[in-house]
Amino acid sequence: MAQQAAAAPKRRQARGERRIEELLDAAGQVFAESGYSATTTNAIAARAGVSPGTLYQYFPNKDAMADALAGRFAVELARQQALLAQPDLLALPLDQLLSRLLRPMLRFQRENPACPVLFLGPDTPQRLADVHAPLHAAMLAGVADLLGTLAPRLPEADRNRAAEVAVHLFKGSLPLIVAASLEELPALEDEVIRALLAYFSALVGSSTSP
Repeated sequence: MAQQAAAAPKRRQARGERRIEELLDAAGQVFAESGYSATTTNAIAARAGVSPGTLYQYFPNKDAMADALAGRFAVELARQQALLAQPDLLALPLDQLLSRLLRPMLRFQRENPACPVLFLGPDTPQRLADVHAPLHAAMLAGVADLLGTLAPRLPEADRNRAAEVAVHLFKGSLPLIVAASLEELPALEDEVIRALLAYFSALVGSSTSP
């Protein structure tokens, strides 16, 4: 009996954690479809198949849900950005390097369409923009460092400018990636990688020209 009593709180905690994840998944779907401002807790509760009262047991409002989602996304984006500095990737040919870097990033955005909505949407609250700002800065720095390795003769100011252009080109492709059909998605991924490969190849080539 004592063991059963001790196990009960753990089961309740596990159920609560599952419910939180289900609510956040539903919130992500509604944010992606409706945008930040138009999303309501009632719509999220309906998507999750629960009453608004059940939702409020876990989150006081949609802002709290957006913050929790942003935290989840930030962890994964930081993990992906860490790949920019992996030595084994730097040994690959440029086309393979970009493919290895970009495909997981594109697929993450595709699988989590609320991520660009919360971080890059026209009605993104300032507090979410503040969460995104260091991630954006880290990505710029990572791309600039990558260019420093690939094109060591490229002046620092040019590397930083090129990194900003590359990051904005990538982010500009996200609406296409998110909206693509499953059949069209691989071809669109290829085109995004092809575009960035051409840009990086030009940068590397210019830095090695006499």
